[in-house]
Amino acid sequence: MDRKVAVLLNEQINKEFYSAYLYLDIANFYTKKGLDGFANWYEVQAKEEQDHAMLMYRYLQNNGEEVTLEAIDKPDKIFDTLMDPLKAALSHERYVTSLINTIYGVAQEEKDFRTTQFLDWFVKEQGEEEKNSMDQITKMELYGDDSRSLYMLNSELAARVYSAPSLVL
Repeated sequence: MDRKVAVLLNEQINKEFYSAYLYLDIANFYTKKGLDGFANWYEVQAKEEQDHAMLMYRYLQNNGEEVTLEAIDKPDKIFDTLMDPLKAALSHERYVTSLINTIYGVAQEEKDFRTTQFLDWFVKEQGEEEKNSMDQITKMELYGDDSRSLYMLNSELAARVYSAPSLVL
């Protein structure tokens, strides 16, 4: 594996764990607001982000690369409205997409085809993550001001269950 690619993947492990922290922080915000469905959705999202980190961790190990774990930053977002965390999540997912795209680009430049194939799943996953975030914002814009509709949206989000990724390394 190309050294630059290995370094970027190591850094991305940290970013994925930070994503989990951010989503737990968002879940905590919604729990305080009495929106257990929103909290559930982001708790599941945090588990997904942890899995993403572990997939990269295992990929590096399986390719004979050393994994270096760094400190995970504390989330620093302040949320005032019910919409704030949704917009922060979309912004964060777009940022993660840019990071994945950067790693992919470097892997392509270095002709590290195994890593580009590995990252194909993450590219697709980021498309889904951004769409989910945009959908939540759209629904909140449509229904968030009506308490009955917000209750229904909260119930919809409460139904989300965790499903581990099935990516073969």
